[in-house]
Amino acid sequence: MHTMGGMPGSLSKEQRQKRIQDIIARESVSTQGELVERLRQGGIRVTQATVSRDINELRLVRLPVGKGRHRYALAQTTGHTDALEELARLFQNFVHDVDRGENMLVIRTAEGHASGVALLLDRVRRDDIVGTIAGEDTIFVVARTTAEAESIMEEFHALMLG
Repeated sequence: MHTMGGMPGSLSKEQRQKRIQDIIARESVSTQGELVERLRQGGIRVTQATVSRDINELRLVRLPVGKGRHRYALAQTTGHTDALEELARLFQNFVHDVDRGENMLVIRTAEGHASGVALLLDRVRRDDIVGTIAGEDTIFVVARTTAEAESIMEEFHALMLG
């Protein structure tokens, strides 16, 4: 596959991801399939798997736009206090369950909201959280110790309740 020479549909990953950011900034795109189609309309041949990876790497989030619809957006870079407030709002609206096994927690969210919640957990930069991994509706959180995991779980349950 050619990646040089200006052939149609052969953008670098950085160029393709910049195009994705441009598309979601000016259009309401709610599914990966719609994003693939918008890229194809712009002459970029791409698979849904590639778009899925790009969405994760760009840390795009799906924001509710009313009537059960969502749109992709760039996660806002916020300060620590703003991130905590936003985290509380997301937990109240989209987190269904938090479970724990030893020093690991599993957070269940509404479909499509795991990456947005995980992004804010990462942004808060807590010493008691080693890291997170997010899928479509599940977040895997690794706490530093079992005791800290217990404390984090209590905190997350409180966030869910508001």
